[in-house]
Amino acid sequence: MKAVRLLFSYLLPALIPSWRFFDYIAPSPRIEFAVAAAADDPAMRWREFRPRPVHLPFAAMLRRLLWNPLWNESLFMASCAEKLLDEPSARRETELFTRIVAAIARGETGDQITASTYLRFRIVVLKREGEEISRRVGFVSPAQRVDASGRIGVP
Repeated sequence: MKAVRLLFSYLLPALIPSWRFFDYIAPSPRIEFAVAAAADDPAMRWREFRPRPVHLPFAAMLRRLLWNPLWNESLFMASCAEKLLDEPSARRETELFTRIVAAIARGETGDQITASTYLRFRIVVLKREGEEISRRVGFVSPAQRVDASGRIGVP
């Protein structure tokens, strides 16, 4: 009987992938960004980077099951943001800056990069507390200058 129970404990996670997939449920990080004309602009307008759609048609859901590179990149960025909160590093910060600038350059956000564009991002942590969801800012990057070609940190 013990062997059967042990067999199922190994088999269930393979058959049902979400079975104990997460060791624990941590607060969910969201990446927000702000584009400004000056590094110390007090009126920076923070916006969520790749906000989740409010409604997704069934056909789009099916399509996303097979092909969704932006969502894969967003998952990678969320993982990078979690690690940045746990252990701040310049490499993770640069990775997030690079991907946000690339999205802006592709026209994904509707922003324009000019000769004197500054970019900042922050990581906002959402946590469910009973029936309410609380938000707290866990990390704010320094402003980085971005040139028209998308290079970060140019003088």
